[in-house]
Amino acid sequence: MGDGMAEENVTGMHSATQTDGMDGKAPAIRKPRLTFWQILNMNVGFFGIQFSFGLQQSNMSPIYKYLGAHDASLPYLWLAGPITGLIVQPLIGAMSDRTVTRFGRRTPYFLIGALICSMCLLAMPLSPALWIAASLLWILDAANNITMEPYRAFVGDRLDASQHAVGYLAQSAFTGLSQTLAYLTPSILVGLGMQASATNSHGIPDVVLIAFIIGAICSITSVAWSAWTTPELPLSEQERERMRHAPHSPGATLAEIVDAIRDMPATMRQLALMMLFQWYAMFCYWEYITLSITRSLYGTTVSGSPAFTQSALISGQMGGFYNFVAMLSAFAMMPLARRIGAKPIHVVCLLCGGVGMLLLPGIHVRSMLFAPMIGIGLAWASMMGNPYAMLASSIPPQRAGVYMGLFNVFIVLPMLLQILSVPLIYENVLAGNPENVIRLAGGMLLVAALLTLRVKVHRLG
Repeated sequence: MGDGMAEENVTGMHSATQTDGMDGKAPAIRKPRLTFWQILNMNVGFFGIQFSFGLQQSNMSPIYKYLGAHDASLPYLWLAGPITGLIVQPLIGAMSDRTVTRFGRRTPYFLIGALICSMCLLAMPLSPALWIAASLLWILDAANNITMEPYRAFVGDRLDASQHAVGYLAQSAFTGLSQTLAYLTPSILVGLGMQASATNSHGIPDVVLIAFIIGAICSITSVAWSAWTTPELPLSEQERERMRHAPHSPGATLAEIVDAIRDMPATMRQLALMMLFQWYAMFCYWEYITLSITRSLYGTTVSGSPAFTQSALISGQMGGFYNFVAMLSAFAMMPLARRIGAKPIHVVCLLCGGVGMLLLPGIHVRSMLFAPMIGIGLAWASMMGNPYAMLASSIPPQRAGVYMGLFNVFIVLPMLLQILSVPLIYENVLAGNPENVIRLAGGMLLVAALLTLRVKVHRLG
């Protein structure tokens, strides 16, 4: 199967034809349309990338608590993601726009990033101290950021504009599948006979250790599979010459980023404000959902207690469920996106997610906690696909890397704002109650839905 798919994709790659540019512009490559299965195949690598993120989302706050972190300090310990994303992704995106290798522009970045990510995943649950776990998260997130935006740019490079929505929703589907498994792996291991209470010498459960080992294997193998089966489209000779003669110094890369910010399309600017609210909400959820459940079900937030250990497993099961919903709904959104567009779908999904989060803290029966996850799953599926579909058609192809990197800034800035603001308001405004952090997240998603209504999607060309 792999050889056949590789051969089919290579044939498709060489069937791409060029048309003469107009007004002195570079020749345009007429991209071959890919089958649904080829689109899935090129996005398999997203499974490994998002398995890593799923492990972080479901396990880092518990790991920090096991190693002695205080509730109010948890946001500071999550700084790695926003800071590394803020710095790494625009730089890597701009560099990948100018890279010429025999393997392509994007492929070297997501292969190197996946390898580093795998090594960090192996080391994380063996952390003997809080500062080591926090340091490893910095390296892990930097590696994921090296992989992420070149991969998103690769999808834009490889697919015709009419297939962008399907391509990015395929990434969303793999996000749902991988994070379902990442969230559920500890519970599955317990179901297979492992003891939930068994820990290593640093207090981190053995089921978490095994889950991170599985994640390390998935990270490198899935990305390698996509790189092998789906080669990049060849660049035109004119484009190669332009890239060879483009300056590659750090100063030139920074200048490219500054120019891209100055020339940012209107659609991207409008999406930025919406992204501020939706990602602030999600970071609130990931940081405090375990503590919120512990309080709503058991009336405590004390780490190391049986109630906290059980809540960590429950939050993993809830996360697995909403990611399963996300996977299924991403497939359902593909024909809808072609018919009515990504924007109205995103509005409805964010509304569902906001209502779900607002309902969560008021639920005190374990089985009922899964009902709001349907709305959160719809929102998550849309967040991972539809904003990129709205963006992809509005940015110039030759700058896809730098703009995809900058678009990630609109993810990390709200995360950074959340990390710096929540500790300041946790005791006074939120009454030291993690349930109120989840309520805040629900309100943020509702605002994001309203802001999506003002986005005007423009297609270049």
